[in-house]
Amino acid sequence: MNSSKIYTKKRFWAGLLLAQFLLFFVFSKSVLMISFFESLFEIQKKTHQLLFSWVPFSLGDILYVVLGIFILYSFIEFLKKRERNKTMIRFLFTINIIYFCYQVFWGMLYFQTPIFQKLSSQKEPDINQAKALALKYLEKCKASRKRVKEDKNGIFMISNLNTIQTEILHRQQAIPRFITTKKAPEINSFKPSLFKNVMSFTGILGYYNPFTAEAQYNSQLPFTSIPFTMAHESSHQLGFAREQEANFVGYLIGSTSSNTELRYSTEYFTLRSLLRFIVETDPEFVESVLNNYSEGMKRDRAFEKAFILEHQSWLDDFFGFTNNLFLKSNQQEGSVTYSYFIDLLLNYEK
Repeated sequence: MNSSKIYTKKRFWAGLLLAQFLLFFVFSKSVLMISFFESLFEIQKKTHQLLFSWVPFSLGDILYVVLGIFILYSFIEFLKKRERNKTMIRFLFTINIIYFCYQVFWGMLYFQTPIFQKLSSQKEPDINQAKALALKYLEKCKASRKRVKEDKNGIFMISNLNTIQTEILHRQQAIPRFITTKKAPEINSFKPSLFKNVMSFTGILGYYNPFTAEAQYNSQLPFTSIPFTMAHESSHQLGFAREQEANFVGYLIGSTSSNTELRYSTEYFTLRSLLRFIVETDPEFVESVLNNYSEGMKRDRAFEKAFILEHQSWLDDFFGFTNNLFLKSNQQEGSVTYSYFIDLLLNYEK
């Protein structure tokens, strides 16, 4: 391949990538186009779940492994001067395809109408209301905790994970219509992540794969986190891209569930989120609530703290930083603050 053709190809694929950036930016400003991508997602999510849900392991994770190998191979080839141009063309071609698929399958959903605008009350979170709700969920947690099973060390344990997954899919149908009219396919596409050992050191609880519509979760997590994490990831499967909106929809799925294990995990997450919101304003109140945890809840909290301490590493900081950048690039607050979830929760509870 002569140098003129190589230059033309590199320029074409680089130009096409730039054109895609500009095109999807324009689409993100159009209500009509966002509505189109929402409708397209309704078709895509069911199709992808039907195609990939029957596989017992995560196909999305396999795709990520293949992509990682490709990037590493491309880097090695790029170091060879003789292969540099071919490698660059191949890499630009691949990036164009991945970027296009990501935006069509998922990226445009970050620009949907925020749930907050659908609530009748749209006020800033009130600290006193948050305190009252925290006390309410403390009592809810205590009541639910009495009804769940424990292991030999007195730590909350899940009796049947598949039952919880089925309940989450069923509860998707009960989300209030003024919040969403998204369709729930009720196809079980929950998968334990193949990267669970790494995830435990990154602070990542789960993730949604937009290319296969699978909901991955870290199966090594303390059981207090797993049911709500799956409810959260199932919210992404429904089409809620923003992280804190997925938390809120996960809350709607789990907080009124008849499955005690799912309800306890959801109530426990809600209580912790409220306390995290309150602590900077009134740490004494938070300390009082923690002291009033039931003995079972205290054991669960101690186990969680031990798990986090055991898995602290530089990966946690690195993934926290990169995730924060990703969230902010997609019209979200970032991973540091959870106030949007509290906004939604308090306004909904009113």
